[in-house]
Amino acid sequence: MRNSAVFKELYECRNVRPSFCTPLGLWGGMLYTGIFYVIFGGKEPWTLKHHGRDSDSLKPAEQAKEIEYPKPDGKLTFDLLSSVALSGTNHEGDQPPHLTLKDDSVPMARNYAVFDGPEQRFCPAGVYEYVPEEVGEGYKLQINAQNCVHCKTCDIKCPSQNINWVVPEGGGGPVYNGM
Repeated sequence: MRNSAVFKELYECRNVRPSFCTPLGLWGGMLYTGIFYVIFGGKEPWTLKHHGRDSDSLKPAEQAKEIEYPKPDGKLTFDLLSSVALSGTNHEGDQPPHLTLKDDSVPMARNYAVFDGPEQRFCPAGVYEYVPEEVGEGYKLQINAQNCVHCKTCDIKCPSQNINWVVPEGGGGPVYNGM
């Protein structure tokens, strides 16, 4: 693996993202990336570290401002399900689920209560959605695993680290034609 083109490329850019999380902020990260990645090809003899898990950076809903996105125009921006369809995603109906919850009570008790259900926003394929309970009031988390494009964002960004993502059997998932 260390002799592969993939390793070489990942090694060269290993410090780009962590360089933005220094006391120098955005401008320091841009300067660092310009000097060490663009000019010197990422050959610096050190490796910067990430400060904590990405999921720890998520703020509670009460501290965040809701973002209003414009409606898709069908020319430059597209709706979510049309974009998922373009990925050619396919999962066999009889395979075991590749997205499961470690604890079924966590989505409502913590993720929805504190963070207003971030799964429904950070998943680029709309796999997670909060739907009304069939009986009574309230909501429940519904997992639409058939839409999963295997980006693993849910595994990284879930604030409770409650989503268990495993590789689906049989080679199911997205088929990115032309790549």
